[in-house]
Amino acid sequence: MNDRAVELLEQYEIEVLRTRKGRGAIICDTNQGCLILKEYTGTGERIELQNRLLREIATGGLLRAEQIIPSREGALTVKDNDGISYVLKTWLDGREFNLYDKSECLEAVRLLAKLHGCMKLPSDTPGIPAPFSPRKEYEKHNRELKRVRRYLQQKGQKTWFEISLLNTFDYFLEQAIDISGEWAEYCDSRGYWQQESDLRETISFCHGDYQYHNIIRGSDGWFLINFEKCLPDNPIRDLYLLLRKLLEKSNWSVALGNSLMEAYETVRPIDAMSRIDLYYRLAYPEKFWKIANFYYNSGKAWIPGKNQEKLEKLISQEKEKQHFLDEMFRDVAHLRK
Repeated sequence: MNDRAVELLEQYEIEVLRTRKGRGAIICDTNQGCLILKEYTGTGERIELQNRLLREIATGGLLRAEQIIPSREGALTVKDNDGISYVLKTWLDGREFNLYDKSECLEAVRLLAKLHGCMKLPSDTPGIPAPFSPRKEYEKHNRELKRVRRYLQQKGQKTWFEISLLNTFDYFLEQAIDISGEWAEYCDSRGYWQQESDLRETISFCHGDYQYHNIIRGSDGWFLINFEKCLPDNPIRDLYLLLRKLLEKSNWSVALGNSLMEAYETVRPIDAMSRIDLYYRLAYPEKFWKIANFYYNSGKAWIPGKNQEKLEKLISQEKEKQHFLDEMFRDVAHLRK
C-alpha cells in the first residue's frame, strides 16, 4: 500500500497515535481503538449494502464483526490523488483461528450460526443484487471442466501433472454432471431456486468467504472480518465452505463432521431443504474444478509442484469423502422423496 494513503486518515474524526503496515493495509492505533485502512475496489452501491449488513450484525449484539468508519463528510470510502478508493474499518489485533484445534473449529461453527441469525435485510433494501443461482454456477463449472478436458486431450507433449489430471478427468466430470443435474431436477420440481424476493419480507445473506483467514481470535474474544464477498444466498453456503476446508484437513472425518454439524445446530437448526442443499454442495467435486480451472487459466510453461500435490491429495481422499457423504447424509434419500 502507498504510504501516502496515511494522509487520507486526516479525513476522519480520529486521532492517530501510530500506524504500521499490515498485509496490503495500514493498521492504525487511534483514540477510537485499532482501525485498518485498506484499498477498496468495489462499487459505492456495494459498500453501502455491506455497511447496512454490518450495522445489522452490530445491532444483533450476538458477536463482534468489523464496522466501516465514515469520513467527516459521512462517506464510506475516500480517494487519494490517483483516484484509488480506501475504506477504514474497525480491527482487532489477534491471530487466525486454528483449524487444527477442534475446540476452535466448533466455536467457529457456532459463531457462524449466530452470524446467520443477523444476516438479513428487508427485501426492499436498495442495491440488493439478484440472488445467487447454484444452478447457473455449477452449469458454468461444468462447461469450464469440459473446456479444460478438451484442451488436455488436444495437447501434444504433456507434463506428469497434465497426464495425472487427464487420467482422472472423466471420473470427476461425470460426477459433476450427475450431481448438478440431479440437484437441478430436484430443486426445479419444488421451485427451490425460484427466489421470489418480492414475496419475501427479508432476504438472507452469506458472509461469502467464511474461512480461517477471516475469523480472528484476540485476547478478549472472536472478531469476524472481510465481508466484501457477502451475497444473498442460502446461509448453508458459508457452512459448506467451512466444512469443506476443515474436512479436507481431517481426511473427511465423520466424527468431526458430526461434531461440527451438531455445534451449528445447537444455535441454528438446519431445515430439510437446507440439509439437501448442503449435501449437493459437498458432493459436487468443486476442489477438482478449482485445480483444473487454476491450471487452465495460469501460465503452462511451468506448473507448480503444489498443483500435483493438491491433485494427489484430492484423489487419495475421494474414497473417504464418499464414505463421509454416505454416513452423514443417510437421510437425504428420505428427505428428497
